[in-house]
Amino acid sequence: EEPVFLRKKITLLRAFSLLIGSMVGSGIFISPKGVLKNSGSVGFSLVVWFACGLLSMFGALSYAELGTRITKSGGHYIYILETLGPLPSFLFLWAEFFAIRPANSAVVSLAFGRYLLEPFFAPCAAPLPAVKLMSLLGYYTVLTLNSWSVTWSARVQTALSVVKLLALGLIIVPGMMLLAQGHTENFQDAFDRQSLVLDKLPLAFYAGMFAYSGWFQTCFVREELIRPERNIPLAVIVSVITVIVGYMLTNISYYTVLGTQDVLASPAVAVSFVQRAFKSLISVVPVLVALSCFGTMNGGIFTFSRTLFVASREGQWPPLFSMIHIRRHTPLPAVMLMFPLVTAMVCIGDIYHLLNFFSFSRWLFIGLATLGLIVHRYRHPELQSPFKVPLFIPVSFTIICLFTVGMSFYSDPVNISIGCTMVLSGFPVYYLVVRRQMSDRCQSLFYYLTHKLQLLLEVVQQEIKTY
Repeated sequence: EEPVFLRKKITLLRAFSLLIGSMVGSGIFISPKGVLKNSGSVGFSLVVWFACGLLSMFGALSYAELGTRITKSGGHYIYILETLGPLPSFLFLWAEFFAIRPANSAVVSLAFGRYLLEPFFAPCAAPLPAVKLMSLLGYYTVLTLNSWSVTWSARVQTALSVVKLLALGLIIVPGMMLLAQGHTENFQDAFDRQSLVLDKLPLAFYAGMFAYSGWFQTCFVREELIRPERNIPLAVIVSVITVIVGYMLTNISYYTVLGTQDVLASPAVAVSFVQRAFKSLISVVPVLVALSCFGTMNGGIFTFSRTLFVASREGQWPPLFSMIHIRRHTPLPAVMLMFPLVTAMVCIGDIYHLLNFFSFSRWLFIGLATLGLIVHRYRHPELQSPFKVPLFIPVSFTIICLFTVGMSFYSDPVNISIGCTMVLSGFPVYYLVVRRQMSDRCQSLFYYLTHKLQLLLEVVQQEIKTY
């Protein structure tokens, strides 16, 4: 009885919560080990954390300008499509669906399961099958929530953002108290050059940037934002500064309490920290960390479903995935599509191998998106954007992203080659399926199946243009 379309329900507070909720997730609780392992020392790891924060700010500001120039949702996908063309945008979509997003979701899900079960099995490690089962239960819960209601998933994200900041605070406060009391022994000889291996630095950056990743999330839901020209830049700047300060203090707290070997030996750094510094909260902090990961899963599903929705609307994905539930007003088919791949990766994957596997593809295409901003400025000098950053910001960010991607082939050639092969496998699919017209018989079968699924899922095409 009413038009079916995605409503504008994301306020400035919800946009801020979406960014905080997506950035502060499993990364700060598992990435310190990866950053330290590949940077070699406490001092260099802190430099990497700050550099990753600064780089994230550059990327976030570039995306904020893209979000005010290009009025469609879809994030990386739509920016690459509008600036560099359909082939690179499809390659991103292909890599995002089959590698980047399921691997990212699997990493966060596994961290959720590990931290939630840790208090019940301490001082032993939680059994891996139990961790994976709990990880899948958490992921399926978030999937159901996003299928049910946009409003409720946004409210949960806001509440969990508060939980995330509380979890960081419970790590920062005791660490700063011990530091003030003179516990600086773990910072002696912090910049040990003998342990620095330059060709491993890209992997340290991958681990650090994974912890910061999420600063681009508002651009995925641009059409559902209230006053996006104002709220995207404002939410981005405030949230990234908040996270940089929080992450630096958290890492200093980790190293104040835990030595280098303790961090490297710990499967869950935050749990090891609490065991050493704040034993009265031994059962509380892991649960807060698990809830933090839950929020990151929620934000990831919320935004990636919009990428599939927009790609389908642009004709590069099956039309079923641009349809909306007639009563719930959620992109139900796009939300549900990811669960088989995520399930498979959770069952067979390891956190740190998955991290390197998807990081190559992710930062390659983020670098291409900010390259697209430079191209868009050159092609459309007459376009007056309500938010504009100095040109050196997208140029610096693009060069660093592409340089890090290139260097990573020396650091982890096996996982990076698998990621590169996954991207390149999209070429034949694009030319054989997307560019090529289907035969009449195939088209008839395709539309018949789409119609049956449409009836089953109770979904229809969007009736009002929102961009």
